[in-house]
Amino acid sequence: MGMLSGKVKWFNNAKGYGFIIEDGKSEDLFAHYSAIAMDGYKTLKAGQPVSFEVIQGPKGLHATNIMAAAELNTTQEPSAKNRTSVNVKKSATQVES
Repeated sequence: MGMLSGKVKWFNNAKGYGFIIEDGKSEDLFAHYSAIAMDGYKTLKAGQPVSFEVIQGPKGLHATNIMAAAELNTTQEPSAKNRTSVNVKKSATQVES
């Protein structure tokens, strides 16, 4: 089974878990913070689009390898040709070291 997509139903940072609903389904999938694939503080926000895989856990289905959908679309970064350039001039009070 490949990556699936869905939305975060809710996630409690203090408890470190929440639930995700797969697109087109109604069953809640357990989401533990340790299954979130991101650097730094691992958290999810209600309504956030995510992609994930599903595994069978001891008490039901679990989402694993959870990624924010925005992190998958790295090609949406503006290209250099579409960026505006800004000229930065040093003021007389700045000292070079």
